[in-house]
Amino acid sequence: GSSLGLYNYLLRKKHRVKVITPNGYPTFLQWLPGDDKVIEHSENPEIAEKHIKKSEVIFCLDFNALRRIGDVGPLVKKAKATKILIDHHPQPEKFSDYLFHSKKSSSTAQLVFDLIALLGDKELINRKSANCLYTGIMTDTLNFRVGTTSADTHRITAELIEAGAQNTLAFSNVFDTNSEDRVRMLGYCLQKMKVFKEFHVAFISLSASELKKFNFQKGDTEGLVNYPLSIEGICFSALFTETKGEIRISFRSKGNFDVNKFARRNFNGGGHVNAAGGEAQTTLDAAVLAFVNLLPEYKDDLLHSKA
Repeated sequence: GSSLGLYNYLLRKKHRVKVITPNGYPTFLQWLPGDDKVIEHSENPEIAEKHIKKSEVIFCLDFNALRRIGDVGPLVKKAKATKILIDHHPQPEKFSDYLFHSKKSSSTAQLVFDLIALLGDKELINRKSANCLYTGIMTDTLNFRVGTTSADTHRITAELIEAGAQNTLAFSNVFDTNSEDRVRMLGYCLQKMKVFKEFHVAFISLSASELKKFNFQKGDTEGLVNYPLSIEGICFSALFTETKGEIRISFRSKGNFDVNKFARRNFNGGGHVNAAGGEAQTTLDAAVLAFVNLLPEYKDDLLHSKA
């Protein structure tokens, strides 16, 4: 949302613009204006590398460290272009020439709006940009539920709607386009979810074979980690997934339990206070066991977490 929102704005400024992602992203975002112009490095590495090398300016959006963008990271680091980082994750790495950052912002899409406004160009936000930025804010705030959703966030989304953002269409395209396989996988996940009431914790794990059983597509696990938090008394949830031999972990919390610190310390990850990610260079079972064994160490923090 933030990248395509900026893309559509820069086109109106008569710039030549390319959007490059490290890999694919969920199909529920592929309705966004400009999606058909996105270059995925994993699919077209030579084309992506050519554009990175000859760029004069590179905007880096919604990541705080080059390692977060995989094989694209070294290419950005070597590029001679002026680099501008726009991000809301804490502790941004110092690799850019300019930094537009606030960890208090709800989303990078909100920061893109703020930047456009600061430049005096709000009138250049058309329906295309507005739809992208609205969707970016909506998804990053879990539909306006996270703690960084502020009065400013709602004022900005109101302005985006006035500029042409189709809020009901955005919600429908993101949240109401599930495949039957994904809905059945959700039911399966909720059935096998593990709950540790004594720690106020719940988690879900999915092996590669389980994902295959439900014809897994990229994006199918989006949002699954949030479901355990809907259980009364649960303040910390995790989702473990095994894909292509890698163990990816999503963490979510309510209140002041800091999953960013938890992920950084234990699972080579990071993110926000209430939303973070990590990884494990082990088997799925070993990663889950390591997580469970850590819970007693954090019991006091978990029991005293306040929303």
